[in-house]
Amino acid sequence: MPTQYILALDQGTTSSRAILFDQRGQVVAQAQKEFTQLFPQPGWVEHDPVEIWSTQAGVAAEATVKAGVNGKSLAAIGITNQRETAVVWHRGTGKPVYNAIVWQDRRTAQYCDELRAAGHEELIRQKTGLVLDAYFSASKVRWILDHVPGARAQAEAGELAFGTVDSWLIWNLTQGELHVTDVTNASRTMLLNIHTLQWDAELLALFDIPASMLPQVRPSSEVYGHTKTTIFASKVPLAGIAGDQQAALFGQLCTRPGMVKNTYGTGCFMLLNIGSEPKPSRNNLLTTVAWQIDGQVQYALEGSIFMAGAVVQWLRDNLGIIKTAAEVEILARQVSSSGGVYFVPAFAGLGAPYWDPYARGTIFGMSRATTAAHLARAAVEAIAYQTMDVLRAMQADSGLPIAELRVDGGAAANDLLMQFQADVLQSRVTRPRNTETTALGAAYLAGLAVGYWQNVAELQALEQADTTFNPQVDQGSIAVGIAQWQRAVRALQAWSQAPSPDISSSTPPTA
Repeated sequence: MPTQYILALDQGTTSSRAILFDQRGQVVAQAQKEFTQLFPQPGWVEHDPVEIWSTQAGVAAEATVKAGVNGKSLAAIGITNQRETAVVWHRGTGKPVYNAIVWQDRRTAQYCDELRAAGHEELIRQKTGLVLDAYFSASKVRWILDHVPGARAQAEAGELAFGTVDSWLIWNLTQGELHVTDVTNASRTMLLNIHTLQWDAELLALFDIPASMLPQVRPSSEVYGHTKTTIFASKVPLAGIAGDQQAALFGQLCTRPGMVKNTYGTGCFMLLNIGSEPKPSRNNLLTTVAWQIDGQVQYALEGSIFMAGAVVQWLRDNLGIIKTAAEVEILARQVSSSGGVYFVPAFAGLGAPYWDPYARGTIFGMSRATTAAHLARAAVEAIAYQTMDVLRAMQADSGLPIAELRVDGGAAANDLLMQFQADVLQSRVTRPRNTETTALGAAYLAGLAVGYWQNVAELQALEQADTTFNPQVDQGSIAVGIAQWQRAVRALQAWSQAPSPDISSSTPPTA
């Protein structure tokens, strides 16, 4: 038998990646390709599903070629993906009827307001563990059915399929043989009852979505089927699926209640393992499925911050004050503080624990002395302050002691951010040597399903912490910064609640 590996497909918001892992959980080869971000109108965010598939297929082939292996060397494939992003395609042709509507998209915010005004919010929260928000998939699917000519009639005739990105990838990997999703992705659609782990007929009726569109809900770790594409010469088991944040929680091996991780990606996502019972949140957090393995379900509390690494991208692409994302730390270190500047990066609204879809990014406290370095520092600190807000809400909801925050994602490589995070939280921040924990979680789930790894205890023996950040700064000075941050958020909320013109429908001025 040749040496075998696990291939993790990590389909993210801005890029598709493929990573090959060995039995020690080490990266053997990887490939990545960015894809187009589409912004048809203010507040709208779309992706081309065909480009998502083509880039993901391309990097899967590239990573295996880099490692000099073929399909026979792959013990299994695990998939992790951007969640809530909705794809609707034709079952006969396999072609999307519209672009994928991305989790960041706000076009259905008004529709969600109408559902709230009609008194549906509590029903949705009780069944799904989610807040009523445009962030989730259900209102996006409804929009496609209502706005794409002929789509609703096709859906009612059973001709259309809906899926989150994992379902779309598996459909293409099996040439239409499998239409499945796992419990973690299903729990983000606002259509799954997280108590029964079944699609909910009452919610489907509320959103007017035909049940025939939906994928089969499966556990996070089992063999779903085998590939049928030409990417691999031989069939490879498809054996693990989890939404990106749940995959990172598992990759960080937060397998016991009270263990918490934060992923600093495009957005910032914190998950706290709360055990086998779903607990409702009193602080605007989400109750979600963490994973289902061997019939056992674990739940998590989640706080979603919409703009984290994307703030750094904005400094790079829109302001041009840095050339690469890594430069933000160098620039921010040129000053010892933000100089009284506070940046609330609510470009796509405020997430947990505020859930204000109408908030927009704002910078407070600038003076003539403010420099690019102060803006960079304020941007870095904003990521940490938002994380603090979410962790405080989690502690209040769960009653669980939290001694450590495990971190991963691209921005976790920023030492300045990680140290400031420890200072603000006044608790330990631990960064693993391998920060590819999202892909690693998908690999672990797939590997467990095919016996590549025998159990979680074997995975825990592989664990290697890299860097620990302990609080260093005086609590008094940190408290001042926290108070000013909270003041900035309150000011932004006051602004967002004031009446404003509908810029999405306004006519641009003529020259």
